[in-house]
Amino acid sequence: MAKILIVDDDRIFCESLNYKIRDMGHDAVCAYGLKDAIKIMKKDEFDVVYLDVRLPDGNGLSRIGEIKNSVSAPEVIIMTGQGDPDGAELAIKNGAWDYIQKPSSLNKMILPLVRALEYREMKMARKAPPVALRREDIIGNSPPMRVCLDQIAKASVSDLTVLITGETGTGKELVAWAIHQNSARADHDFVVVDCAALSETLVESSLFGHEKGAFTGADRSHTGLIKQADGGTLFLDEVGELPFAMQKSFLRVLQTRRFRPLGSKREITSDFRVVAATNRDLDKMTAVGHFRSDLLYRLQSFHLPIPPLRERTEDIEAILMFHMDKICRNYGVGSKLLSPEFLECLKSYPWPGNVRELVNAMEMSLASAKYDNMLFLKHLPTAIRVHVAREKVRSGSVDGMGEPPVEVTNQARWKDYRDEAIAVIARKYLGDLMVEVGDNIGEACKISGLSRSRLYDLLKKYHD
Repeated sequence: MAKILIVDDDRIFCESLNYKIRDMGHDAVCAYGLKDAIKIMKKDEFDVVYLDVRLPDGNGLSRIGEIKNSVSAPEVIIMTGQGDPDGAELAIKNGAWDYIQKPSSLNKMILPLVRALEYREMKMARKAPPVALRREDIIGNSPPMRVCLDQIAKASVSDLTVLITGETGTGKELVAWAIHQNSARADHDFVVVDCAALSETLVESSLFGHEKGAFTGADRSHTGLIKQADGGTLFLDEVGELPFAMQKSFLRVLQTRRFRPLGSKREITSDFRVVAATNRDLDKMTAVGHFRSDLLYRLQSFHLPIPPLRERTEDIEAILMFHMDKICRNYGVGSKLLSPEFLECLKSYPWPGNVRELVNAMEMSLASAKYDNMLFLKHLPTAIRVHVAREKVRSGSVDGMGEPPVEVTNQARWKDYRDEAIAVIARKYLGDLMVEVGDNIGEACKISGLSRSRLYDLLKKYHD
């Protein structure tokens, strides 16, 4: 018996679909909004989720990833009253099993469920026993990272070309290395090609190699990177930067595994596996003619997206501890404790530079702490503290917990409550601001956006 979750604000439709599913011998639960659905999924596991697009508290398409990354990793069937080609594309790209339009007969709506359950049963039946994945410096066990690690394991046991996508600093090269290390090619070379650093005049020589005398300055033969990767893995870092003129030549090599070094009269072969990575949108580049569509098709035989750090904040503490131990060993000092405020601040920051930025922030904090045995807020880089402080003021949660700053009693007048709340917020903000700038009034005005006279008035009124 399978367990199905139906997420739709149309209660009559929910109950009808629920009845049909139960009539098939399965168990079904209804949720009438996204918040209810997420709450239910935290308490129970499901095999399939029927998810409506337009819900009272949000768009179902935006939560596909979160639902699929839950513990039971259910298949997601998107339902919509009004079909949208862009919505269908977004749903499939985010891993939805199917995208179906309402109104439709219940029998037509049940067919995707039958197929999804058949697939799930087959997947469970052929599930191989767990194998220890060599993951090196890839830290974290949050739901998004577990999905990513599962994809790394799948990519490792095949010889397909892999395209790794993700923002700057997410660890794309670490993932590529993990794929190589866990593959049958692990005993051979892992050759990195930095496509962004390839000169258009030397790109062919770098990739294909050249014979002595092939061009001015070629005083000896050179083995290209493609041949160096023979038997191993060729990692194309920032493949979106590969010169357009070179893309056609590389596509041929990718298809035939044969190429001719510059100045040579004969072709040579190389048995290499390609893993590519990019932080750019190659689909958009293809649409405007900046990247070859035929090369993109070959590169994304296996697509492996890496989640940004802001979507897996549960991993921040583990990443910090791992890198802190390494940094402290390099400095020859003992590891340090993390104050709750230090950790909470890091979890509140959006990390546009992802793990790389987090590690840099950790190193700067340790340098600032020197021989202190605990890291406090003051040890963090100024830019991070200022960003988090400003966001707290904007959201009205300067105490860091999002609770009302003062207690409302039956005797409180609105004006008294308002004035007291403003005073609490102002004292907290001004205190943090002046600590941050070291009592530098000019810098405080720049950060706060207040005039000098207005800042003095507020300090006189609220700051001790």
